This record gives sequence, C-alpha cells and structure tokens, in this order.
Amino acid sequence: MRRLGLLGGMSWQSSALYYSLINELVAQRLGGVHSADLVMVSVDFAEVERLQAAGDWERAGELLAREAQGLEAAGAEAILLCTNTMHLVAPAIEAAVSIPLLHLADVTARAVSAAGLDRVGMLGTRFTMQQPFLRDRIASHGLDVLVPEPDDQEVVHRVIYEELVRGVVSEQSRAEYLRIIDRLVAQGAQGIVLGCTEIELLIEQHHVAVPLFPTTRLHAEAAVEWALAP
Repeated sequence: MRRLGLLGGMSWQSSALYYSLINELVAQRLGGVHSADLVMVSVDFAEVERLQAAGDWERAGELLAREAQGLEAAGAEAILLCTNTMHLVAPAIEAAVSIPLLHLADVTARAVSAAGLDRVGMLGTRFTMQQPFLRDRIASHGLDVLVPEPDDQEVVHRVIYEELVRGVVSEQSRAEYLRIIDRLVAQGAQGIVLGCTEIELLIEQHHVAVPLFPTTRLHAEAAVEWALAP
C-alpha cells in the first residue's frame, strides 16, 4: 500500500469525510482490520477563508504548498487536496513537491464520462462556480458544465459557509438546493457535480432523479485505487 498525504482542514467537516471514506474503502478491498496508510495535515480554515475573501490566492497557494512539502517530507507518495475550491491553487502545490497531486477535477470528469453523460450542472462555492479552474478542467475532458444563475450561486455559497462548514444541515437549505438542481436539469444538465465537499452532507442520490457525482467520494475512491495499485 502506498502512503497518501491528505491536505485538509478546509473545512474539517469534509476532511473527516475523506478520512472515513478512504479507510472504509481500504477495509472493503483488503478485509480484516486493514486501514489506510495516511499522513494528514489540517490547516486552520479561518486563515484560508480570510485569504479567499481577500482574493489573495497567491498567498493561499504559498500556504498550502508549504504544507504539501511537509506531507512529502513525512513520506507521502501522492497528495489529495481535500477541498474543491482550493484546487484553484493546485499549480502552486504541484510546483512545490515532487510527488503527484491526484487532481479532483480529472477524477470527476472520468466518472461523468463513464456514466455516458456529456452535460452536467455543478454546484460549489462562489469561487468554484464563477472561476474557471475546476469547470474548465472538467470541460477539457469533452464535457459541458453548467452553473446556476448568479442569484442561485449566492444561495449555494451562503449555505456552504454559514451552515455546512459548521456541520449544520437544514431541511430549508436542502429544499433550496433541490430547487436550484431542478433549474439546472431544466437547462439540460444530465447529472449534477457536487463541487464542494460539504454539499455531500446535504444532498444525496435519493434526493434527486438525475445522477449525482459527489466529488469527495469519487476522489477518495480514486485515491484508494492509486494506493493499492500493484
């Protein structure tokens, strides 16, 4: 088993989900009392969120690149950035280490293509929905990616930062998300990418009729495949 480095804390809610999923998947594959070989760093999300709000992506990239170097020094053989939004600074992380970054967008795009779809809607933070770093990388796999209208983007973003990163799951917010998903489906989305790890706390497959692509689970599954590859 190869050692994975988890770069988390953005938020700790989603990082805990990554940790659980990866260990559960390893146990399913190997049986017995097997668990994953991991090293993990969990940053203070308040500092990262402040840099996000200020648009200081260069400094945010420097911060995460430094933490990634620490994971490599601790023996990690590949890195998972346990957040969608901060893939905006993935190039800075990749440039700082000599081990691979298992990119969430590539994993997600392969899953969408494997399902036979070519147009999906994507929910995420305002940064993820408005900026091209994730959307364009998914689209580079030959897919069309739709995002909500600006007013709906604000609803999705607010729920993430005011509720989900704090572990708050609200039926009212779920209803708002389902309304927004319905609008994306009406615009031609054949499936929905949950492009923020915390959204998986709120929306599950049984809530919607179209396929969901939960990026945290897909990322964790790909990481385990990589770690256990012969």
